[in-house]
Amino acid sequence: MNPQKEEFLKIFASIEFDKIKDHPNILIAARFWSHERYCAAKIFYRFMRKIDDMIDDYKASHKTIAENERDGFISKVNESLNIIIRSEECNPLQQEIIHTIEKFSMPLWPLEDFARSMLYDINNDGFPTLDSFIRYSGGASVAPASVFVHLNGLSHQDGKYEPPVFNVREAATPCALFSYLVHIIRDFQKDQLNNLNYFADDMLQKFRLSRFDLKEIAYGHPVPDNFRHMIKEYYLLADNYRIKTYEMLDKILPLHTPRYQLSLMIIFNLYLMVFERIDVEKGDFRSTSLNPTPEETRQRVYETIVHFASR
Repeated sequence: MNPQKEEFLKIFASIEFDKIKDHPNILIAARFWSHERYCAAKIFYRFMRKIDDMIDDYKASHKTIAENERDGFISKVNESLNIIIRSEECNPLQQEIIHTIEKFSMPLWPLEDFARSMLYDINNDGFPTLDSFIRYSGGASVAPASVFVHLNGLSHQDGKYEPPVFNVREAATPCALFSYLVHIIRDFQKDQLNNLNYFADDMLQKFRLSRFDLKEIAYGHPVPDNFRHMIKEYYLLADNYRIKTYEMLDKILPLHTPRYQLSLMIIFNLYLMVFERIDVEKGDFRSTSLNPTPEETRQRVYETIVHFASR
């Protein structure tokens, strides 16, 4: 075995898969970066997670955000974004995020796009059309994915990090949309039980479903054929982005050094593993059926390393 693969397997052996809860795929893949890049990823995703959880946790317990409560939530999102713009003394969180942005040449647009999607969540209950969901995904999924792609694609020259030589948003988009579509199918049951719905109203109408029907299925009622037909359409859309992801990887992998090539392959393969578990014809679409166990995740990462060949 070559020394490079031995190094990757040593990093792999240090990962405690059963203890990774939030953004597991991203943080597993980022463990193969240099330590300071990995820490930067944790800082960014902790910052984003705090905003996302504030909204989702409230909806989980209250179903919707009442109109007279929205201004308060909007102010909290804006305050979170302003922390990276407005100067404050003695604010350790602000200093941490600003230092990380500057050190790793991070553009602000991913955080701005992410905040816009969070504002959409505050002001809306679901999505009127599939197109509106895809637009929303630009902030909810492409933006966080772009943070990963940016950090993964940096070059380190003369003690300084230089931005990737490719278009980060363009590179991140197909895999982000693939993973997000997989994500909403995987988490269908959990989301419904937490009063969250990511399936567009025009798709429900097309397949003669209601939001009440989705709740019933999530609570364990038999899965009707029209629900399977809708999921198949989302599945096929995800498959289209899967193919586009392969095409994008062919373009950008040669622009990375081996450990960062491996990181891209790991995160893609972890979402691919979930995609392969989706059984449109016979699946029950329960969280226990669609979520890989830590051991299955561990095995997929191991296989990715063993079969990895740098380009």
